[in-house]
Amino acid sequence: MDPKRVDEELDGLFDDIDSLLKNVDVLSALTERGVNSSLAMTAADALRAYLKGEKARAAEDFTMVGEEIAHRLAASEELARSKPS
Repeated sequence: MDPKRVDEELDGLFDDIDSLLKNVDVLSALTERGVNSSLAMTAADALRAYLKGEKARAAEDFTMVGEEIAHRLAASEELARSKPS
């Protein structure tokens, strides 16, 4: 497949994902799962960058997403431990 066509297909796919992540119903469902839609969009952007060969940008975004998820997970675990049983 032509590389330009591959990029167009990937852009279309990730544009659809971006729209989906901005949908109010999807936002609500993700929030119920404890998923932050902004982080999900950044992760999708990181994957898009990686697939386009933009490895430095992808690494930066993936690192930020990973660190933020780990921080939020640790904070929620700490909160759960501090609640009286």
